[in-house]
Amino acid sequence: MSFAPVDEQLELLTRGVEKIVPEDELRAKLQKSRETNTPLRVKYGIDPTGIDLHLGHTVPLRKLRQFQELGHTAVLIIGDATARVGDPSGRDEARSKKLSKEQVDANAADYLNQCGKVIDLPSAEVHRNGDWFDPMGFGELLGLCGQVTVAQLLTREDFAKRYREEKPIFLHECLYPVMQAWDSVQIRADVELGGTEQLYTFMLARDYQANAGQPGQVGVMSPILVGTDGVKRMGKSLGNYIGIAEEPYEQMKKFMRVSDENLRDYLTLLTDLPTDEIEALIAGHPKEAKVTLAKRVIGGYHSPAEADQAADRWQKEIGGGGLPADIPERPLPAPADGLVQAVDLLTALELVNSKSEGRRLIQQGGMKLGEDKSPVLTHDEQVPVSDGLLVWAGKKKFCRVALT
Repeated sequence: MSFAPVDEQLELLTRGVEKIVPEDELRAKLQKSRETNTPLRVKYGIDPTGIDLHLGHTVPLRKLRQFQELGHTAVLIIGDATARVGDPSGRDEARSKKLSKEQVDANAADYLNQCGKVIDLPSAEVHRNGDWFDPMGFGELLGLCGQVTVAQLLTREDFAKRYREEKPIFLHECLYPVMQAWDSVQIRADVELGGTEQLYTFMLARDYQANAGQPGQVGVMSPILVGTDGVKRMGKSLGNYIGIAEEPYEQMKKFMRVSDENLRDYLTLLTDLPTDEIEALIAGHPKEAKVTLAKRVIGGYHSPAEADQAADRWQKEIGGGGLPADIPERPLPAPADGLVQAVDLLTALELVNSKSEGRRLIQQGGMKLGEDKSPVLTHDEQVPVSDGLLVWAGKKKFCRVALT
């Protein structure tokens, strides 16, 4: 096949990229690829430590798809061996839970299905690094370790931080960057994709490749996608993630909670919208930008029709102040005089965890009654309670009273 001019390729490949190391080598590799009509081998590795991919995982996967669209070869590494060690990147301590080979194998199958939603899986090479690590003898392992110094390992930010804070660094964790780097030798990587926290490992791979007589790979690093909390990197354990396999409406609700400050990153990293369109959206109302973002992404993982339905439902139930489709019922003993103090009603219906929380909510104007959302003004207000009364505690907690 014929490859596009190098400048055209770079325009696409550098979008949303934080760092390329060494930067000049990427252009040289693309130029040689074009001259020899040989696709670059572009590596991305995923450890199947769980079964749910979220949008943070898709940032480098989308970059891998872009390389594919330009005619290059995607090489996906399923880290069934490295997953049993655990990636120490960004961790303040060692992972306490160790995964069995059976767990990793089960996760890997589902990971591939989800990766296929982002990249062209049939045209990609897929390798498991257990294929070369499991048969490796002790002498070969010593040979790999003998090419890395402890001082080099301690230049990693995560290890350096633990060392300073006198937190344990276990020996098996030190093998992780060694294993990941050796993967690049095994598959003869020209480019490796990942986050900025992987810089050390990407450079270690270049050392291994040089010692093996191979050209060194180029590291193409994307920024870390911040989660819906607007503070920490997206992660399932933090509850700030948007899973690519979640239902469209669940995804929609989460997109609408993305902070305004992170909108540009989300639009750049998760969509193919041109830069001028992104800037126009950022200059407009954040709500409209979030709806556009959500519909673009949801439509890619489900369908445009489902994305439209999710957006319409969100507008009706939340954005426009309409009623939710599914309103839970909560039992409440019928009061003798038909009245219940406002704060007691919230706690009895389990819409708040304590009376003090209920008082704060009411003071902030968060308690409302009925379909028309009539506000409750004071915590000691006597509320007339009837069967089916709709009670709101903020925008996201609500229920109907079922008198018993």
